[in-house]
Amino acid sequence: MRLLFLAVLRPHTGNAVTAERVRDHLEAAGHECLLKDAFDFESPSEIADLIAAENLEAALALHLYRGGRLLQGHRIPFGIIFGGTDLNEDANHREKKEVMGRVLEEARFAVAFTESMREMAQTQWPHAKGKIYVQSQGIATSPNVAFNWDTFLQRSEISQGADDLHVFLLVCGLRQVKDPLYLLDAFSEWHQEEPNVYLVIVGPEVDPVFTREVKARVKRAAGVRLMGEMRREDLHAALKNCFALVNSSVSEGMSAAILEAMDLEVPVLARNIPGNAALVKHGVTGLLFADPQEFVQLAKRLIRDPALERDMVAQGREYVRRHNSWKVERETYQQLVGKLGGCAEY
Repeated sequence: MRLLFLAVLRPHTGNAVTAERVRDHLEAAGHECLLKDAFDFESPSEIADLIAAENLEAALALHLYRGGRLLQGHRIPFGIIFGGTDLNEDANHREKKEVMGRVLEEARFAVAFTESMREMAQTQWPHAKGKIYVQSQGIATSPNVAFNWDTFLQRSEISQGADDLHVFLLVCGLRQVKDPLYLLDAFSEWHQEEPNVYLVIVGPEVDPVFTREVKARVKRAAGVRLMGEMRREDLHAALKNCFALVNSSVSEGMSAAILEAMDLEVPVLARNIPGNAALVKHGVTGLLFADPQEFVQLAKRLIRDPALERDMVAQGREYVRRHNSWKVERETYQQLVGKLGGCAEY
């Protein structure tokens, strides 16, 4: 089957990584999958032209609003994967919510990453209740064995001679929803008290205006560093070497960075928002903070308590093993896309 797959393909962001992984699952089942960035299209008529030109038989969209709205009315069957901001933010806007409700009426199926995401969707659009499935993201990490941590520290301008160095990594694209500046002042104050702690923000420059603000603020902040995007294998290797992974997002669907850290047996400190709380059980698989001050308190506790660290990384690794199987994810998407294999709806 020839499939159109619409997603938000900002480089190295969570949705882009998910889209590439799902595309691989579908192509492994013998489907031809044309992956396109939803932001490259302004109207459904452009999608209609693409469907005709490429002789596409079905479609899939990652993000109910940005991708799904472009698939309406084309008389080919399609499915939806919720992205996160579609449920956490777009659903709060009346017009967008109405559009997304109509998209779900046409969709053959919809996939939520967590049970809480499914419940949110069913509350917003009760008519879609019978077609929403839960499939966690499949996680597979592949650290680069040739990665040099000392070189990474040097590039980050972190003194390798510091006693008992603790490097916290905040992995995110530079855009406001990821809120990379949330911990900046509190962490900087902590670094001035304890010069062996550093926060390194790693990720691509997604929003150019916001990126300028981040660079300016980080430049003035003691103990905080900013690195550009990294190859996936290098990022996994850096995660393995750091003290803990930090997530300070305002909104998340299911953070791949959190799950990858768990898989790599790295402690997780995450902002207490619904998407993160669905993955991180406080004190068991990671630590949840409500504000920057609590983050510092919990980070200090983690440094002081090696037993807590050992227990949490073991529980986190087991959580990913049980709930985020790459093989199960592959089987689920292959079965769901089978639902699109019927006749096009005329």
